Amino acid sequence: MPAFLAHHQLTERFQALDLFLHQHEHLWKPRPFTALRLEWETHHPDLSHWLRSRTLDEAEAAHHHPEQLRAPAPFTQLANDAIRLSTVGELPPMDLHPAGHRLDVNVPGRKWQQIEAFGSRLSFHAQARRWLDWCSGKGHLGRRLLQPGQQLTCLEYDTALVAAGQALSDHHRLPAHHLHQDVLAADAVQQLHPDHSVVALHACGDLHVRLLQLASAQGCQHIAVAPCCYNRIQADHYQPLSQAAQASPLRLSLDDLALPLSEAVTSSARERRQRDTSMARRLGFDLLQRQQRQTDDYLPTPSLPTAWLSKPFETYCRDLAALRNVPFTGHPDWTALEAAGWQRLAEVRNLELLRNLFRRPLELWLVLDKALYLQAQHYHVRLGTFCDYPLTPRNLLLLAERK
Repeated sequence: MPAFLAHHQLTERFQALDLFLHQHEHLWKPRPFTALRLEWETHHPDLSHWLRSRTLDEAEAAHHHPEQLRAPAPFTQLANDAIRLSTVGELPPMDLHPAGHRLDVNVPGRKWQQIEAFGSRLSFHAQARRWLDWCSGKGHLGRRLLQPGQQLTCLEYDTALVAAGQALSDHHRLPAHHLHQDVLAADAVQQLHPDHSVVALHACGDLHVRLLQLASAQGCQHIAVAPCCYNRIQADHYQPLSQAAQASPLRLSLDDLALPLSEAVTSSARERRQRDTSMARRLGFDLLQRQQRQTDDYLPTPSLPTAWLSKPFETYCRDLAALRNVPFTGHPDWTALEAAGWQRLAEVRNLELLRNLFRRPLELWLVLDKALYLQAQHYHVRLGTFCDYPLTPRNLLLLAERK
């Protein structure tokens, strides 16, 4: 079984991932959805033809584990390298104290399982005394961690969640304080103190970066973060934290940062049908707008209400053309255009399987950047998984303890 990454292994793994991602940028940066033809297809015609000849169902079946495909070169070698470089083992479990009576009431089952798994990996040399639940929602995580003799502070921006969380903590008679706080505001630093053990389960983008910066600057005793939504940032590009990432030739756009999130393990059959229909229609419209504008450029379109999917395809395209100020002439073959959209969807999904080999390597690169940053701030850092992939694909956990 692979081991988690210990303090002394972080730099070496980061450098190996950095080289791998940089060498193959031309394979994972271009998005098949926005281009009729990708540059790498010229250099790997066998792989291109093989992927384009597969069905949408075949693409869907391989979505979660593209590395298992028996595809033409260089697919298999890339898959093997991606697995080798991005595999990390579980952080060692510890015995988590039993949950209080009915503490899990009104917590969705999957969320509660994630909280249990997260909490059982928080093994530190020094015992926690004051927990701080960052972007806490109703504070379910913090309450689960709270033991006799400890205190809890929950920071949350949504006032309704703050009130609901305080009511729950009061109901269970727990020493917890739920505070309304914009963690991106300048005064957030005042909530953090050296004796805090700061935890965040799936804080998005700037929110978990802000935690790492403030908590390390304040010298908080412990930091435990499971990052999520790396593309939810205010900047146009990724802002590296560590010296190693700042020296990297990689420049990551918001589209690049969304790559690790392009997998969903919980969507229903209905949600998948809606997603597929929406994407096929957008791809059909993309062919239409290229014809009408006489250009080979992709035209971004806004998010549309689900009700648009019930429109006849012709109405959908005409309304979207009006929305994007696309000039309209001639008499398109709507049936052929709609069919072409579905065919393109099958091709796009299969071509994305190559790009998807780089999902986990890129995610690990991003989390290692944070780990190396904390290391430079005088923390002892470990990185591993806290649960299995089906419970959540965002299962990487960063544990840092002040030296």
